Amino acid sequence: MKLEIDYVEFYAADLEAEQAFQAKAFGWDFMDYGPDYRDIQGAGIGGGIERAAHAAPLIVLCADDLDAALARVRAAGAEITRAPFDFPGGRRFEFRSPGGTAMAVWTKANG
Repeated sequence: MKLEIDYVEFYAADLEAEQAFQAKAFGWDFMDYGPDYRDIQGAGIGGGIERAAHAAPLIVLCADDLDAALARVRAAGAEITRAPFDFPGGRRFEFRSPGGTAMAVWTKANG
């Protein structure tokens, strides 16, 4: 099983200022998903901005089989920081690698 980088999430306390910056500096468009999340459109890779305390961007990998990916990540020594959860469009879990990198794996919703 090969997992590929599919999405990058940015975190910004001032979501509106970050969105305005990315639109002006990079020419990206956005789709609103409620008051605290923007999906980035036209960046060359999927991405989003979440209203939250500043943190490093989160790299999100895509898997066809989330349970198999979870088992593989655990077996490689990762700390699971957020157990699998559902969200509109899919399911995901988050982890920290032995080197300290925060990442996530998601799978698309069925049908």
